[in-house]
Amino acid sequence: MIENRFKRALREGRQQIGLWCSLPGSYAAEAVAGSGYDWLLFDTEHSPGDPLTVLPQLQAVAPYDVSAVVRPAANDAVLIKRFLDLGAQTLLIPYVQDEHEAQAAVAATRYPPEGVRGVSGLTRATRFGRVPGYAKRAAGELCLLVQVETQAALDRLEAICAVEGVDGVFVGPADLAASLGHVGEPGHPEVVAAVKEAVCRIRAAGKPAGILTPDTAFAKTCIELGTTFTAVAIDVGVLARGTEALARQFKAG
Repeated sequence: MIENRFKRALREGRQQIGLWCSLPGSYAAEAVAGSGYDWLLFDTEHSPGDPLTVLPQLQAVAPYDVSAVVRPAANDAVLIKRFLDLGAQTLLIPYVQDEHEAQAAVAATRYPPEGVRGVSGLTRATRFGRVPGYAKRAAGELCLLVQVETQAALDRLEAICAVEGVDGVFVGPADLAASLGHVGEPGHPEVVAAVKEAVCRIRAAGKPAGILTPDTAFAKTCIELGTTFTAVAIDVGVLARGTEALARQFKAG
């Protein structure tokens, strides 16, 4: 079995700084794999990515000292099964509204009788049948993160945190802003206050808390409040804003 270093780091309370990857290519993934981040999030919810694009991304970053996290497009047992079979060890499940949806996500990562994950012995995750006892040992190296991003989810936050098998809880500021009536305004004072409170409640419940924010000052505030896995930028944003800034230097006036 390949050790899940990201899961161990969360359990030990070591801060993990991450980069969100929305560009679906393996070339871009490998380019940032050596940049010094602790984890890279390969997104398939708000990007063109899918299992067939995530596979080469996982292969591209495997030689580097960085952990891969995959976000499926939905809390769907079939999608979760496919990413696990591809070798993803850490998943971030979007839009988890209550403890029942969190339990369903956990079940999708477990083989029967504990869950509903389909069984295949010749997947990339098993190194094509070369990992002895993979089916019995897999759960120990899988890390399941669930994303809370609505008022309804915040209302059930402690119950979500209490679900066995949930290894961390991630706060999604953008969708939370929309849920609170401030769509497109993640920096609105009401949203910021809700995020801060959620981070504190997650930590009080004994679970690692996570967030994505390209606002450097707010990222540092969240770390001070107790986030353990903190994504601080999005590759598309870094590319778009960085190239704009360079163009302005040469086209000013």
